[in-house]
Amino acid sequence: FEYGYAHANQKALVMWEAQFGDFVNGAQIIIDQYLVAAEDKWQQRNGLVLLLPHGYEGQGPEHSSARIERFLQLCAEDNIQVCYPTTSAQYFHLLRRQVKQGHLKPLVIFAPKQPLRMKQSRSPLNSLSSGNFEEILDDPTVVNADEVSRVIFCSGKVAWDAMNERTKRGVAAAVVRVEQLYPFPFEQLVAEIEKYPNAEELVWLQEEPENMGAWHWVEHRIWRLKERGYDLRHVARVESGSPATGSMVIHQQELADLMDGALNP
Repeated sequence: FEYGYAHANQKALVMWEAQFGDFVNGAQIIIDQYLVAAEDKWQQRNGLVLLLPHGYEGQGPEHSSARIERFLQLCAEDNIQVCYPTTSAQYFHLLRRQVKQGHLKPLVIFAPKQPLRMKQSRSPLNSLSSGNFEEILDDPTVVNADEVSRVIFCSGKVAWDAMNERTKRGVAAAVVRVEQLYPFPFEQLVAEIEKYPNAEELVWLQEEPENMGAWHWVEHRIWRLKERGYDLRHVARVESGSPATGSMVIHQQELADLMDGALNP
């Protein structure tokens, strides 16, 4: 219904939201046949927005994953936009960009529920009345960029986990958020790395198991950074047939392991 409405009224901001991101599974046929392929097959453009709650918050396997890896596999020829905003200003400007841009493209938004209650995701009013959506967000807590020896890239809520743990441990690392996964902002990514002249380690951190999430897709686009002398690696949950564990105890242990992997020497 929403896809058809967005096609009939192309000036409207039409959004379809899943209660949890996993529930998009039932829409997979529409996504495959229409949302990602209609422009290539029939030159039919559409600006539908999919709002998919996504994030590992210990609520079980059916309430964790919106299957980022599936959407990224469908990305080609600038057919869709895949974004993961972490602040209210980013979310606002992303929707504003969707309305104001001169060409229609479907927009897939991943957004964890926990930041609805987090102070870190709040934005001052002046950042809503001015500015724009930024594909990459630098670490706002770094005081001296020359002291940073490790740059951790990630998307979503895990950025806040990494920032908090980094501060507790006193690790010389910067946590940089990739807010747009497709089209992938490679040039902006390189610009962020160059802000830290003494950084030798690059880490991709994700909440998802290694066989899910964005890692394999991102690696294909950034592996050449190793030719510039950087040590590039990734940190993820172990491979799994299920999107997440059903145990809160195991969830917390997995999160602790993720932080160790990203921040330990």
